[in-house]
Amino acid sequence: MSETIECEAVRRGRLWVAHLPEQGVYGHGRSLAKTRQSVEEGLGVLGVDAEVTIVAVTPELERLRAAREAYAAALSEAVSALALRRTTLRDIAAATGEPARQVKQLLPAPAALRP
Repeated sequence: MSETIECEAVRRGRLWVAHLPEQGVYGHGRSLAKTRQSVEEGLGVLGVDAEVTIVAVTPELERLRAAREAYAAALSEAVSALALRRTTLRDIAAATGEPARQVKQLLPAPAALRP
């Protein structure tokens, strides 16, 4: 596969339906995997060799994605604030409920911690 195309899929009754307007391709299926396969087959008919990534879209999923982004931003802010107060990695992990390895990735560079 030469390229990757991202495609949104919406729920219509018992099916997922996806549309690539640039290529004029539709796909559908009872599962997201079948929908992806259907879109790839449609692209194949047009001679487009691409891997399709399906993104399921519903209002509930959009709220979930927004909540995850808000959580990630709040976590990063909390880790930075605690690091500025010279809190240990272990204590930051305990306070945030996140694994120490994830907290370590979020820690600001040492130069950023200097007052």
